This record gives sequence, structure tokens and C-alpha cells, in this order.
Amino acid sequence: MIRIALVGSIGSGKSFISKLFGYPVFNADNSVSKIYSTNKKVFQKLKKKLPKFFNNFPIKKEELINAITKNKRNIKKISSIVHPEVRKDLVMFIKKHKKNKIIILDIPLILENKLNRKGDIIIFIQSSNKEALKRLKKRKNFNYTVMKELKKLQLPLSFKKKNSHFVIKNNFKKHLARKNVKDILKRVL
Repeated sequence: MIRIALVGSIGSGKSFISKLFGYPVFNADNSVSKIYSTNKKVFQKLKKKLPKFFNNFPIKKEELINAITKNKRNIKKISSIVHPEVRKDLVMFIKKHKKNKIIILDIPLILENKLNRKGDIIIFIQSSNKEALKRLKKRKNFNYTVMKELKKLQLPLSFKKKNSHFVIKNNFKKHLARKNVKDILKRVL
């Protein structure tokens, strides 16, 4: 099985490009959303660790934003509870798709959390900060402070780019992104 991992800045278009490959995608952001809405154990742990912020299940984005903006250290507390659950989801995804030729890993903190393996193909998604920010601002519950705190959890983009096998310059034009994906697939298959 070939594991292709997409890395890049928040809002660079990793999820958009991951779908263009046409292979099963593990999307960590979707996993996190599912955990917040369905995992009562995670809720209980968050409520115990941050009682001022989490009151009722399911966990709401506003509660998370409030916890992070009130105290920047809370993001690490939240991550320490949520990331192990994402890891479990990833293991289940890999088992489910073990017979696939390729899987795509859309995990923003794949390098930071050491979820990558030696043989993984890393693709750096490069986009202009201005365009990425413009797209992020369109998201529901966008919060600039939270985005800055999330960026602090990430390795420098220069490191990610340097340690990638391929770079896709994402200008958010579907036909160009599709061409880049097709070119990469030709080279890895």
C-alpha cells in the first residue's frame, strides 16, 4: 500500500486536493469533528480538565474556541485528549483499506505527531497566505486567534516543504490541481 500524506499551512487546500486523487482519504479534521459530536468519553475528559468551558454533550465549536481564546495553554490540553482518539481512527482506517493500492492521509499534524512512516510519500501543498486566509474567513466559526494558536502547533512550513517528495502550488484552480495530482500519480505508481 502506498501512503500519500498531504502537508501545508491551514487553509492551503489539503482537503480539496486529497479528494482529487480518487483513493480513500483519511481526513483528520473530519475525525476530530466526529469525535466531538459522538465520543462521550472525550467529552467527560475535557469537562474534567476544563470544567469552565465544557458543559453539555456534544461538544460545540464555540466551547472549543472559547477555551482556546481564554487561555492559550488549553489547546495543548484539548489536543492531549483528542489526538489519541484520532490516532485510533487512523489505525481503523488503515485496516479497513489495507487492500487498496493507495490511501491519502489528510492529517495537518502528521509530521508533528509522528504519524508518518519512512516509506510515505509527502506532498507539500503551497498556497499564498493571502488566498488561504481569504478562504479561511469564509468558514463557519472562523477565529483568527484560534488559527494562530493552531499554527503554533505546526512545524515551520519551510521544514515541511524541504522534507516533501513533491510540491503542489495550489492556486485554487481545479484543472491545474487535477493535472498536478495526475502527474504525481504517474510517478508513484
